[in-house]
Amino acid sequence: MRNKLIILMMGISLTINAQLKSIDYTDGSQKLNGFAAIPKKALSNKAGILILPAWMGIDEHSKESAEKLQALGYYAFVADIYGVDKRPTNTKEAGQNAGYYKKNISEYHKRIQLALDQLIKQGANLDKIVVIGYCFGGTGAIEAARTNMKVQGVVSFHGGLGRDANREIKEIKPKVLVLHGADDFYVPKEEVEAFQNEMRKANADWQMVYYANSVHAFTHKDAGNDNSKGAAYNEKADKRSWIAFMDFLKEVL
Repeated sequence: MRNKLIILMMGISLTINAQLKSIDYTDGSQKLNGFAAIPKKALSNKAGILILPAWMGIDEHSKESAEKLQALGYYAFVADIYGVDKRPTNTKEAGQNAGYYKKNISEYHKRIQLALDQLIKQGANLDKIVVIGYCFGGTGAIEAARTNMKVQGVVSFHGGLGRDANREIKEIKPKVLVLHGADDFYVPKEEVEAFQNEMRKANADWQMVYYANSVHAFTHKDAGNDNSKGAAYNEKADKRSWIAFMDFLKEVL
């Protein structure tokens, strides 16, 4: 069980992941706060993983991923995309926040890069970086590849694949792994086909793995188990996708 510290302050219970380090940083006047996982025994190449959370922003799921990677010897950093005073409190706000960054994609790119800078500042090797993301964060991971950020690879867990059709398709250098729910109706067939054609035109080194009986958010244990709602946890897909991610890391790092 993870080591957690419970602090009671003014009647409010706060849970702090004791293995993670809170990191304050900024985007201009906007205050950001992410979480760094610094391994006690780092891999010899000091590889790092940038984690882009789902649409609700930094959550337990993204922190748990950081801790799992930390235990394996990777440096990890959970990005704050929205800002400390702009984190959503419900799905309506989350949709609005995520929608803003999808529409203003250059601002999403900037927040990803700022978080990547923080990962490197914590000790990760700038030549051995992979970006991963969940749902909205999966979209961000693919954007890191589309803009050829200085990373070796990107991994999208049940992420959105869409892009503005007016954007120029450029050659993609980072390797791309997409882990996708076979029954994810939040990502329509047309979007999947457009993405695959984009990868071909971009001459990308890409893979796309489909998981049976899985929809959006299949790695999130708090998503319930009702596939008809479009987002649901699938234990088998969760475990299989993590193994695929581990194999990808061995290949690219």
